Amino acid sequence: MSLSQKGSATILDDHETAIPSKDDGGDFRAIDPHSGVKRGLKTRHLSMMALAGIIGPGLLVGSGGALHSGGPASLLIGFGVIGLIAFSIMQSLGELTTLYPSGGAFTDLGDRFIDKAFGVAVGWNYLIIWVCVLANEYNVISSVMVDWSDKVPLWGYFLIFWFAFLGFQLLGVETFGEAEFWLALIKLMGLVAYFIFSIVYVSGGVKGADTIGFKYWHDPGPFADGFRGVASVFVFCSTFYAGVESVAVAATETKNPGVAVPHSIRQVFIRIVVVYMGCAFFFGLTCPSNAPDLSGGASHALKSPMTIALHNAGWANGTHLINAFIFVTCLSAVNSSIYIGSRTLLYMAQDGKAPRFLGWTDRRGVPVYAIIFTNACGALSMMNVSTGASKAYGYIINLSGVSTFLVWGAISLIHIRFRAAWKAQGHSPDELPYKSLWYPWNAYFGLISNVFLAFVQGWSTLAPFDAGNFVDAYILLPLFPVIYFVYKFTFKTRLWRPHEVDLQAGRRRDLDEAKEVERGADGRPLPWWRKIFSSL
Repeated sequence: MSLSQKGSATILDDHETAIPSKDDGGDFRAIDPHSGVKRGLKTRHLSMMALAGIIGPGLLVGSGGALHSGGPASLLIGFGVIGLIAFSIMQSLGELTTLYPSGGAFTDLGDRFIDKAFGVAVGWNYLIIWVCVLANEYNVISSVMVDWSDKVPLWGYFLIFWFAFLGFQLLGVETFGEAEFWLALIKLMGLVAYFIFSIVYVSGGVKGADTIGFKYWHDPGPFADGFRGVASVFVFCSTFYAGVESVAVAATETKNPGVAVPHSIRQVFIRIVVVYMGCAFFFGLTCPSNAPDLSGGASHALKSPMTIALHNAGWANGTHLINAFIFVTCLSAVNSSIYIGSRTLLYMAQDGKAPRFLGWTDRRGVPVYAIIFTNACGALSMMNVSTGASKAYGYIINLSGVSTFLVWGAISLIHIRFRAAWKAQGHSPDELPYKSLWYPWNAYFGLISNVFLAFVQGWSTLAPFDAGNFVDAYILLPLFPVIYFVYKFTFKTRLWRPHEVDLQAGRRRDLDEAKEVERGADGRPLPWWRKIFSSL
């Protein structure tokens, strides 16, 4: 399918009103005419995905491994640096996705602005991230259940959850969006409650517990292993942040991407500052980096810094509350991982980058085969049975970390190429519905920093040299160029010049735009009570 065949858009003058017409190119259809998915996600669904989506075992449990490897200062540095990069990536993605809320997100845009072989490499690397993340989440949720009751074996819990999540995903995108909204809200409330507890605890407000203040920053100290520790934390943090870009994948299934996507992109800044930096600060404040349980050992029951903090504060039974909280976050994270992975696979299959049968959707807009295949990849978590939960988590984290840096770097490069085409074809940045902050510095910062971190993330395996961990850290690094060049030479793809790029395909108007026209919207801001009502 050529770029000119993928879609069309009606270009309106600034003073014209977007009146639905018979030749709107499917802009107002509930089922997307190009991908077959249903446009069922509301603005509040996408907003909550941006605020708290994919917050799960990576952040709540995996932070323990990062804290143990690097110490509290390394944890703050890692979250801060990766947070800046994530903010840069989201600015680029916001500009692209608001203009092109098309199926395939940045994998499709990689085809359009660079080279189809580039889009193939980005797509498969992105799928690898979500296969790894999904396996991690199944690993943790099964381990939590074994910790509560070992009467059912680990693989038994995995099968129970596997079928439950499969059935839930097949219900449709509206069900997913509603569940994710409420689960994400619970996650945010739980984290705020922990932050309040942390302030009370370190201040000596917990009866029977000492005032610890910044004790753990002095003993065992801010850094656990110098720069080696900082480098190891980058890998963990990249996986914790993976998912902030998921709003681009969900844009096609959103009713009003023109409103929802910019709103969600802006909320990512709140997520970085409050959720990630807040967790990094309070985990390092309330839990010592040398706590034995942080490394996990051979136990299937992974330990969170939150659990250890409650235990040290004298509330041993509170660990069950933290396990319950981790369990809820796992439900949300597994749900989101299957969604993102299956949609990535769906769009690649429809564009010939994956087996065609995976691109089929039923009459309700549900990609059945892509969901089944993605969920089946969660069986990687069963390495937990032979290696232990902690080791299994570490193996899979290293695999997904480098892919995250490569995909993020690719998004920055796509943005740079888009702006070159936009300028070459006589357009001004003022015409863009959402304009990235600090372009081009922001985009180049994202590109350079992600390439740098992709190479440095396995630095700690070099001295002393650890062959197993080195291979685990870097085995996916050459995968990107291998996929790119094999596809390029096999199918004879070419690098697009700026003036050849199609800047019109994939643009569409909001699904609820017709309703706005019918009620005579005059363009003035809605009062606060109508904003709340309309978001529901």
